[in-house]
Amino acid sequence: RGVALAPLSWRLTEPELDAQLAIIEPAAVLRDTVLDLPRVSGASPDDSSGLLIVFTSGTAARPKAAVLTAENCRATNQSLQGALGLTSDDVVLGVLPQFHAAGWNSQPLLAVGVGARLSLAPTFDAGDCLRGIGAGVTALMGVPSTWQALSRHPSFESTDLSSLRIAVVGGAPTPPGLLRVWRDRGVTLRQGYGLTEAGPNVLCQAPGDAAGPSGRPYPGVEIRTDDGELLVRSGGVFAGYFRDPDATAAAFADDWLRTGDVARLEPDGQVTIVDRAKDIYISGGENVAPAEIEAVLLGHPLVVDAAVVGVADDTWGEVGLAYVVAEGVSEAELLLWCGERLAGFKVPSRVEFVSELPRSGID
Repeated sequence: RGVALAPLSWRLTEPELDAQLAIIEPAAVLRDTVLDLPRVSGASPDDSSGLLIVFTSGTAARPKAAVLTAENCRATNQSLQGALGLTSDDVVLGVLPQFHAAGWNSQPLLAVGVGARLSLAPTFDAGDCLRGIGAGVTALMGVPSTWQALSRHPSFESTDLSSLRIAVVGGAPTPPGLLRVWRDRGVTLRQGYGLTEAGPNVLCQAPGDAAGPSGRPYPGVEIRTDDGELLVRSGGVFAGYFRDPDATAAAFADDWLRTGDVARLEPDGQVTIVDRAKDIYISGGENVAPAEIEAVLLGHPLVVDAAVVGVADDTWGEVGLAYVVAEGVSEAELLLWCGERLAGFKVPSRVEFVSELPRSGID
């Protein structure tokens, strides 16, 4: 049988990793191991078997494991190639976390397929990344906080950016000011939109598209809306959630993937993502489920009730704000409680104590 790669986040705490390992029951666990990408991409002769299993945060407290088959990965990279036109002369720098679908399936596998030079950074460092661009990196993909960190680095103004011909930003809404900063340096950030379950690529701006909308469908990707919700159909759409048939069924409307995002179709053919129907927020490109944080807060013996929302942040795009009903416990103690049980990007930036939380009649 084929072998599926299930990259796990080094940012997670031991209890979080235990929960994910319990779902996938791996045959082997590798730590800090450099994998041979060509072998991984061809690990199974059966296109319908799982190649990647990637955990994704939705509205539920329990993360789900999305299965991407070899065919899903192939289709995603074919559509990506149709939009980006990567060649064997390109130098690709991969800085996206490798425990995300995009970390493997957006640019790295494509770079291997076309024979481009590929460098995978173990972690993102703005200074190292700028040095790479100055040395000839031609293609880079990141979340808004990636590009923000680069633009704020002391060596940004002095770095030669002329080699960077493919610059893609996605994973969260991009501030217009950030687009201007890079445009002033001669680099156009092409905004994109996607989700793990779609492989992840759905939308990408074409050269010359106006800033604002999230983009147009990648080649081979079909979209439509149903009561405002964006639906997607493509060869890159995932096979389902591992060992979770109910969640898999709920993710589809017939053979269309439900994104949970509200979209508006523009007259010029572009698509604008208006809002998230799913109750998640995005911090530094990471999906954060408030329900997961609320469950941890409610596990504290002195917390009576809790609600978490995403609020705007200049650095991370959004961070968590926790409203808590409790007595006899401080903000610092609750943040420490969360930090011991959640990855750092999930820990709320602050806690506000309230006497009660408003609830609707159906709660």
